[in-house]
Amino acid sequence: MLYSLSLELIDTYSFLNVFKYLTVRTGLAVFTSLFVVFIIGTPFINFFSTKKILDPIREDGPDEHTIKKIGTPTMGGVLILIGVFSGIFLWGDLKNIYIWFLIYIVASYGLLGAYDDYKKIKFRNSSGISFKLKIISQVLIATIGILFLSYFSENTDLENLYFPFFKNLIINLGWFFIPFSVFIIVGSSNAVNLTDGLDGLATVPVILVAGCFAFISYVTGNIVFSEYLHIPYISGVGEVSVFLGAVIGSCLGFLWFNAPPAKIFMGDTGSLSLGGSLGAVGIITKHEIVLAIIGGLFVLEAISVIVQVFSFKLTGKRIFKMAPIHHHYEKKGWPESTVVIRFWIVAIILAMVGLATLKFR
Repeated sequence: MLYSLSLELIDTYSFLNVFKYLTVRTGLAVFTSLFVVFIIGTPFINFFSTKKILDPIREDGPDEHTIKKIGTPTMGGVLILIGVFSGIFLWGDLKNIYIWFLIYIVASYGLLGAYDDYKKIKFRNSSGISFKLKIISQVLIATIGILFLSYFSENTDLENLYFPFFKNLIINLGWFFIPFSVFIIVGSSNAVNLTDGLDGLATVPVILVAGCFAFISYVTGNIVFSEYLHIPYISGVGEVSVFLGAVIGSCLGFLWFNAPPAKIFMGDTGSLSLGGSLGAVGIITKHEIVLAIIGGLFVLEAISVIVQVFSFKLTGKRIFKMAPIHHHYEKKGWPESTVVIRFWIVAIILAMVGLATLKFR
């Protein structure tokens, strides 16, 4: 909105040229979304507390959760999404196809997550909507989005899969690009959802992944930097950095209220939408494998659940004391703050490894 207005007035006020720079608008998106979340955060939490929009704690969870976390408001993802939309609509180029694809994914998954949270709150249990309905809805939303992107995008590399550490190892997925992309978006969404089990645990890794991909999208959309790093140049994809700037700002603002002890949880409204958008970014920038490295903590959390389920069904035994894996360490006696900080350290290390793949090719 403000970006479009600045373009119309640029001939009259030359200083508005500064808004043409992606780095400037990304920074403004960060501070705008951060400011919005800061301003509305406290009244938002107070309103949700008054209306009893509270998180239903898992009955089989760690004992401390049933004592310390009861009565904490949920659906904080609404707060995050307000911040994201504030940043992107003010400073993003709304003529960019990638921006609208990301808006569609984050809004659709946010609505699905909100419905799931509503069911949990209404019936006062942690089940929400059925797993089958959730997956079918996620697949349908992602499929529509990918078809939309494929039809309107002019990116000739969209169906290619690039491998880190190799300059010329490229696989054209052809028609398989659609189910592969759907898997990335749905998998990323659920992986972040599974990670969101402790105060601040998912928020910081989301910020790290968003920050790394803000840089990746910027260099991918710059012909000079992309040639230097031997990564595919994709025209217009640099605009994704503005969207990710809004995500970073919103999550930083939310972390202020979500840091231990959390005053509010993001709920499925936030985790599903943030995870889905990160998966979508990986597809747009053609760094799907790098996404799995940088977001390795999310992958680990998802794998721990899959392994636990398969192990129990095949052998009747559980590998972990409780899944996802962060609850396993809680059951072993680690304080919540220790689990969170150590998992943050793992996320930081994986982020650095993922960024290193840009150079080692």
